[in-house]
Amino acid sequence: MVIFQKFEKKMVKLNTVLLLSILLLVPVTEAKSAPIPAVAITERLAADTPKTTVLGNTFIAPSGWTLSVRGPATILEAPEQGSAIALVDVSAKDGDSALAAAWAAYKPDAKWPLKLATDQPDKDGWTKQRAYEYQLSPNERRDVSASVSYANGNWIVAIYDMSQAVGEKRGAQVSLIFGRLFPKGYSRETFVGKKANPIDKKRLAELDQFIETGRKTLGIPGVALGIIQDGKVVFAGGYGVRGLDDPKPVEGDTLFMIASNTKALTTLLLAKLVEEGRFTWNTPAISLLPSFRLGSADTTRQVSVKHLICACTGMPRQDMEWLFEFKDLTPKSVLSNMATMQPTSKFGELFQYSNLMAGAGGFMGGHVLYPKIELGAAYDRAMSTYVFNPLGMRATTFDYARALAGNHAQPHSQDVDGKTANAVMKLNYSIIPLRPAGAAWSNANDMLRYISMELAEGMLPDGKRYIAKEPLLERRVPQVPIGKDDTYGMGLVVNNKYGIPVVHHGGDMIGYHSDMIWLPEQKVGAVILTNADPGWILRGLFRRKLLEVLFDGQDEANGDLTAAGKTFFDQISAERKLLTIPADPGLSSQLATRYANKDLGEIVVSHPGSTTVFDFGEWKSEVASRKNPDGSVSFLTTAPGGQGSEFVAGVGTKRTLMIRDAQHEYLFTEQ
Repeated sequence: MVIFQKFEKKMVKLNTVLLLSILLLVPVTEAKSAPIPAVAITERLAADTPKTTVLGNTFIAPSGWTLSVRGPATILEAPEQGSAIALVDVSAKDGDSALAAAWAAYKPDAKWPLKLATDQPDKDGWTKQRAYEYQLSPNERRDVSASVSYANGNWIVAIYDMSQAVGEKRGAQVSLIFGRLFPKGYSRETFVGKKANPIDKKRLAELDQFIETGRKTLGIPGVALGIIQDGKVVFAGGYGVRGLDDPKPVEGDTLFMIASNTKALTTLLLAKLVEEGRFTWNTPAISLLPSFRLGSADTTRQVSVKHLICACTGMPRQDMEWLFEFKDLTPKSVLSNMATMQPTSKFGELFQYSNLMAGAGGFMGGHVLYPKIELGAAYDRAMSTYVFNPLGMRATTFDYARALAGNHAQPHSQDVDGKTANAVMKLNYSIIPLRPAGAAWSNANDMLRYISMELAEGMLPDGKRYIAKEPLLERRVPQVPIGKDDTYGMGLVVNNKYGIPVVHHGGDMIGYHSDMIWLPEQKVGAVILTNADPGWILRGLFRRKLLEVLFDGQDEANGDLTAAGKTFFDQISAERKLLTIPADPGLSSQLATRYANKDLGEIVVSHPGSTTVFDFGEWKSEVASRKNPDGSVSFLTTAPGGQGSEFVAGVGTKRTLMIRDAQHEYLFTEQ
């Protein structure tokens, strides 16, 4: 079953859809269907509950949601009314007919035009899979998509129809539904009880081929890979080149930004301090870092050390404020800005990823060790003293100048036409003020040293103990679920999709995407580092490919790679058809010269030649224009790596521009 998922960062999107034809402006209600019966069953779930659709396909209904059955449709409505997922069993001649019948059963008056459609690989017992995406206007603040899958002589149509705020907030519960949506009678492949194969030359060649095929398919200039098994490095090297402007080959020593993989290294620092008795995981954060504040005193008091790095406090993403206005940010001002934040779900209730909270956790650790020096400097010294130096990670650094002066990979992204281009490196400086969440540079060799210690449960290669087992492994203990098969601990994800624990974490910044993986029971680990934005596709599918090689698993990763690559580029093509570049002069001439927002700073608008440029101070981009179905007009950044930031023009006494993330909106007003 195609799973609908919204990725963590604005530059990373996984919309499992492709171009069907040139924007089919066909209402989703075109197909006719029988009258819809009255509701037969309505039930509010008190706990995550295994359920079946009308024809017996299995799934898990999330706690707090309302389940109703209306004819062939099993409808799951989120606690925030107006957001739902419909699972519709259909008998039809083909997938498109099944889709039309499903919409007639679920929401016959829906009028969204179809934007994209793509065939997807067979998986989890489903065949003939196809995914669809609809074109909505940004002011709707909603995402609508669908998929069709075939098994046991019938189709199931899954419709995702949710507000963006609810979709992000309840993303883990959405994954719970789709992650275990199986055909009646199906059992997923398992690797329980299987011994891992030695990664010999033949199996390493299979991984090599996968990486090289993926690199070329996705337009990634360079990839670094490291693999360790039974305490020995199997491979540490590279593929491709460091950059379009640097044709030197990628090596095991080539530095990449590891982005959010930094979080696991930060929690390792905290584990060392727990071991030393400086605090416990349950120590109140404010007692260690008095400047830490959230939106209310009551919320602040509830936050312990582990809450800063568990993604379990209900704090929503609030990344735009550091992505757009980072020039004068410092760790101190980042913490000060957090005083405006409030959780949107209860502690421990839902997985909500927060870079700001993780940043505060790292700065707290540094402050405990070095309370008399600036927060950033204290953290940097703590990481060098407690993590990098003891583990032999000599190249790993937070010093951008040092990293960029040596053997490093350049960042890349696709331009609006899908061609690989140099990315806006300036945007990667935005993470420095909250660097415990994602600003480290490292290479495959250094990351293998870290993974080796994790696999050895705290021991170093020379036989010395680096950290006690208990505080190290406490970081893997589930703090909040992410669907059924994944849990988030403290800067680490544990996946049990195939019956065996796989510990990992990903990292995504502009033009840099990485993953680190280890299998504790099999003593196998790996790291993959990429230098282009489609790298998130490759690093995610590499985890599956590694398992296939280790356990002779079913061949899924190759087909998934082909489909995901086609999806990625077809989506760029479809988006490009909606854009006017340079921006429509009649529309751009109506823009003011200067706009401001108290949280995101200023936008200066200029018109060099025939183009329109938005200058945010820290970075700038040419913008395209787009007319939306509701008549509104959007201006979208086009700079590779910074593309897709959407500003909706407003009219009134003072002209405005509105930009949104899933749970926030920021209004820029004419100055």
